[in-house]
Amino acid sequence: MKIAIGNDHAGPDYKQAIVTLLEKKGIEVVNYGTDTFDSVDYPDHAHQVANAVATQQVDFGILICGSANGVAMTANKYQNVRAGLCWTNEIVSLVRQHNNANVLCIPARFTAIPQVLTMVETFLNTDFEGGRHQNRVAKIACS
Repeated sequence: MKIAIGNDHAGPDYKQAIVTLLEKKGIEVVNYGTDTFDSVDYPDHAHQVANAVATQQVDFGILICGSANGVAMTANKYQNVRAGLCWTNEIVSLVRQHNNANVLCIPARFTAIPQVLTMVETFLNTDFEGGRHQNRVAKIACS
């Protein structure tokens, strides 16, 4: 499995914790985020992750910014990207089960790192249910 991760200045510590978790699991990580707390523009990193997911260079993406709204809005501009903004583990389960999300968007200012690591585990271990949800997911992308 290969995952792209990106973040702005609100999430370098979150990213590092997630990368450590993923690498311990043997997952290859492509880092498109900043490693400092110096201000950067979140779309620059979100575009890189979303493009990697949209072009199937990676299996999934993870994006981190203060509220996660900006990265989710940016990522969802790409065809075949379904970025879900998640601040609880239950929401993570639902965006995977019902929406087949392929990008997890994390609001660093509204979550704690231990909570986020659980969310990442859930994102990776939850399957899309398909069925009635498949028809709905098929209607998401603009043609």
